[in-house]
Amino acid sequence: MDTPSDNIGTQPDERELVFGPFRFIPGQHLLLCGDAPLRLGSRAMAILARLLEQPGELVSKQDLMARVWPKTVVEEGNLKVNVAALRRALMDDGRDGRYIVSVPGRGYRFVAPVTSKNRAAAYLQLPPGWEQRNKLPVASARMVGRDDALAVLLPVMEQSRIVTIVGAGGIGKSTLMLQLAESYVARSGIEVCYVDLAPLAEPGFLIGAVAGVLGLAIHSGAGLPTLLAHLSQRRVLLVLDSCEPLIEAVGALVCSIHSNTRAVQALVTSREPLRIAGEHVHRLPPLAYPDGDRQWTPAQAMAYPAVELFVQRAAQTLQAYVLTEADVFAVVDICRRLEGVALAIELAATRMDAFGARELAARLDDRFLLLKHGRRGSLDRHRTLDAALDWSYELLPSYERKLFCALSVFAGSFSMDAATGLLVESDAQVLPVVDGVANLVHKSLLSADIGGPQVRYRLLDTTKAYARDKLEQDGDIAAMRRRHVQFHQAMFERATGELADCSDAEWLARYRHSLDDVRSALSWAFAPTGDVALGIALTVAAAPLWMLSSRPEECCVSVQRAIAAGAAHGYAAGSDEMKLHAALGTATLYSEGPVQAVAAACSHALRLADERQDIDVQLRALWGLAVFHGLSGEVRMVRQLAGRFTALASGDHSALAAMDRLVGTALHYAGDQQGARHHLERMISQYDDARSSPFARFQLHQRSAALGTLANVLWLQGHPEQSMQALQAALQEARDAAHPESLMHAITNAAFPLALHRGDIDMAESLLHELSSYLASHALTRWERLRNFLGGALLAVHGQASQLTQMYEAVKQMQAAGYRLQTSSHLGMLAASYGAQGRSGPGLALIDEALELCLSGEAHWNHAELLRIKGGLLEDVDAVQAEQLYRQALALAGEQHTPAWELRAATSLADLKARQCQAGDTLQLLGSVYGKFTEGFDTADLRKAHALLDNRH
Repeated sequence: MDTPSDNIGTQPDERELVFGPFRFIPGQHLLLCGDAPLRLGSRAMAILARLLEQPGELVSKQDLMARVWPKTVVEEGNLKVNVAALRRALMDDGRDGRYIVSVPGRGYRFVAPVTSKNRAAAYLQLPPGWEQRNKLPVASARMVGRDDALAVLLPVMEQSRIVTIVGAGGIGKSTLMLQLAESYVARSGIEVCYVDLAPLAEPGFLIGAVAGVLGLAIHSGAGLPTLLAHLSQRRVLLVLDSCEPLIEAVGALVCSIHSNTRAVQALVTSREPLRIAGEHVHRLPPLAYPDGDRQWTPAQAMAYPAVELFVQRAAQTLQAYVLTEADVFAVVDICRRLEGVALAIELAATRMDAFGARELAARLDDRFLLLKHGRRGSLDRHRTLDAALDWSYELLPSYERKLFCALSVFAGSFSMDAATGLLVESDAQVLPVVDGVANLVHKSLLSADIGGPQVRYRLLDTTKAYARDKLEQDGDIAAMRRRHVQFHQAMFERATGELADCSDAEWLARYRHSLDDVRSALSWAFAPTGDVALGIALTVAAAPLWMLSSRPEECCVSVQRAIAAGAAHGYAAGSDEMKLHAALGTATLYSEGPVQAVAAACSHALRLADERQDIDVQLRALWGLAVFHGLSGEVRMVRQLAGRFTALASGDHSALAAMDRLVGTALHYAGDQQGARHHLERMISQYDDARSSPFARFQLHQRSAALGTLANVLWLQGHPEQSMQALQAALQEARDAAHPESLMHAITNAAFPLALHRGDIDMAESLLHELSSYLASHALTRWERLRNFLGGALLAVHGQASQLTQMYEAVKQMQAAGYRLQTSSHLGMLAASYGAQGRSGPGLALIDEALELCLSGEAHWNHAELLRIKGGLLEDVDAVQAEQLYRQALALAGEQHTPAWELRAATSLADLKARQCQAGDTLQLLGSVYGKFTEGFDTADLRKAHALLDNRH
């Protein structure tokens, strides 16, 4: 039963609030029109919820901002923009129904009657595709006059995999595209990926932009093949908006996707077709408008979409506006002169509050007469939009003109903080910028996206080009571009200081939107008319953005450009060069692996840092060199570098603990398990993730990596259950950190190998599946190769040898990239797999290669196991030598205090001698080794040893 609105306020999760055709469900934060849910940003939804708590009563601006942005200082412009979006969603145009009233200077009041109903269902089932539809931007206005186009294109989408909506600037392509994509997703249930290409200035960024929206991290240079391989496994609608700047690159990419996938569709907007096979081109005409040769009644005129759009937008500007007999001629004339160009009509309608329809038409008529002077025929539509923009621009107050032009330097969307940061030099200038931005949104010269946690503003590509032309004509472009670079340099210098106090995800949420602006700023700075010194400084400051955004290749390219520019302009070696080489070392390590270029860059940075006695860069360079030499298997060098590092990092406990991990890992691979355990356990007890060292920031989750290595150490020392506890902790910490590379490291370097050692094939299969699922969204070449190798190893356990050649190729590829630490182990596993297939010849060749690597380097941790594997391969051809190898392995494992290897060697020896009916002493030896274990008796090695011992009599 309905209850009066003054009783609203109890049990919000069990009720719905009804007003007009709308239903609001507070418990689900969901607004419906009838039974259809409406897409609305979370902030606008929160404003509605607060207003509905006290319908009819004034809610102050301060109250709303405190509720909607708790613990955050925001400008009033953010509130205005979200209220405007809420009104659009409620179709609150001031005529048919009125819901929200502004009380100037004070706040807002919800004035429509509201009833509260108890809900029959505890939870509303959302329509199919709702989650996917929410990946699309919320349209800034309701679509007008394109229902026929929508009806035509929906069936086309079901038949054609490439649909391009073509039309002049401002014609309404993006508005139709958003509605078409939303309707098609709702109908088909397809996954959607929306990419706005307007901010991209270079074709080289296209694949990365698409991959990023898909949630795919591409770290290798083979971007296109990796993207295609990823898309081939998905059913996706790829929506590419505003393709004009990159039309050729987009055409090539869409063509490749069409040829190499079966279930990927592309919906494209552009001023020209892609001109590729399979493309369906829909040319979008202007909105229909009445001709000027007859008298129209308001009702007749409103049947035309151009007039309907004008009246709707006018009503948002001029409250309660309706088309009257007195205005109909003027409005028809405006729409006719603007030739049905949607954006031009919207721009004109925003001035209704200042002039009214008849004066507006007269002023517009004057403008067009001037434009037509000296030309024959009517204006083309591009010129029509320019005319509307000219006219709107000249009607702006002087300050708003300057603001409009200045904002054109932003490459993509920007926040209010960015706008004020770019333009404000004192606190007194903040309010004019805030009000100016809100006014430009109101006048349709800026669009506002309220879908995220922070309002993002942007100029449409058409208006941006116009504003930038004006900025250039006024001679202000160079000064504003310089300020743009300086603003981002200062912002990222501050941001670097925040790295120690927030998580990667929090930091990226604040700054990832600035990537396109950094690219644009650097493009200007390194141009002939730019400022190289500023470009170098910004490159240094922005390095964390590239690395945390999983773009090490772009970081390498940008840093190399800055280094080359500095050298070409004769800049002396200094702080920037030092930091650039440090960044280059880190970026190269994560894009190419531990190649010599990493050592060269880090060594150069270290030399400069030593000269300047810059401890921070010294530590970064030493860390990078330690990682490089550790991955290269050069243990002594790691310990030497660690000594220097420890002396410099005195007092920085997180830094010292992180280096403890590198030293512990190096000792583990050197074969000193007791020393490794000491360093790793000390690191785990002292390391604080919340205060992690910045130079380890872009690499592995330090505690997870340490726990994974410790798990290996404990297993070798004969503690299988303690090893499993450390391993589970390593996996959990990596999962909790939501850091894919750390989880992949834990799986490939510890969890999967230990699962095979334990004989837990189910666990190995589960881990391999988890690894594959992460690689589906993180295309990282090193991990792909490791996954392929481990997958082959699992098949070999099941007796399948089909992938042994591919396993060998994967090992050699990793070795060529500098990853040599585990090469001997992988070759040993592969050799054993050949042996299990009865192919001892290839197996012996591989194990000899593994032993040569082990003996020629410093990674001796598995020397005993390699000797045992070779013994197994020789049993059938030379049992005497096999026995000698088993005894050598047993002795070496004893020297290294690794009971796990001792047990395997003793078991192999006892098994061989038992088959020769000479088991006696060897079984006693096996019993002695078996007695060293106090746990893990359900693991494969201990079960096998126990079975041999049970059969001794």
